[in-house]
Amino acid sequence: MAATFPKIAPSILAADFSKLGDEIRAVDAAGADLIHIDVMDGHYVRNITIGPTVIRALRKVTDKDFDVHLMISPVAPFLDEFIEAGADTISIHPETVPNLRKIFTHIKAFNKRVGIVINPETDLSVVDDVWDLLDMLLVMGVKPGFGGQKFIASQLEKIRLLRQKIDTTQRQIDLQVDGGINFTTAPQAIAAGANILVAGTATFKGGPSQYKANIHRLRSG
Repeated sequence: MAATFPKIAPSILAADFSKLGDEIRAVDAAGADLIHIDVMDGHYVRNITIGPTVIRALRKVTDKDFDVHLMISPVAPFLDEFIEAGADTISIHPETVPNLRKIFTHIKAFNKRVGIVINPETDLSVVDDVWDLLDMLLVMGVKPGFGGQKFIASQLEKIRLLRQKIDTTQRQIDLQVDGGINFTTAPQAIAAGANILVAGTATFKGGPSQYKANIHRLRSG
């Protein structure tokens, strides 16, 4: 079964980029469990965010794990830069690489965690060939590319099925949900079996004075 009180991973996509270091310090102090970093290249998705240089700079402001979600294609030419910049977990969309096992094996050789990203249209069979390598499953609650989208309710069934598979195989695999997580959808995702919630807008709403309350509300469902 999923943990009653899941980990909360604020997505810095919703932070104030004019003071990003301060924003990360604030959510760290407010009780964030890890920091979710969305990397978009304007090619795989129609948005551009940040790259390894910014991640390297942010690594100096917190010891919390960096949960790096690569929405880029191709992945391989840039992978080592993200590893060296300080990523702790690297999640990849399977359709962006020709050989997912090879990429995951490479990442794990650096003692980093690997995650596979499941888009709303992705069939769950994609996890089968790399199940033995996985540290995390990332279910997208929205189409990748932009924050603030409405959660796609059909993804709850995917979360339930993946929770069943994790429990049946007794693997220590985190089940993360990213996209559309707010104070209404968070308890739904938790009930379906998620143990990590990525929340951008819901975390950063109201400014630093509200971050602790926001995180507590998301975690408690």
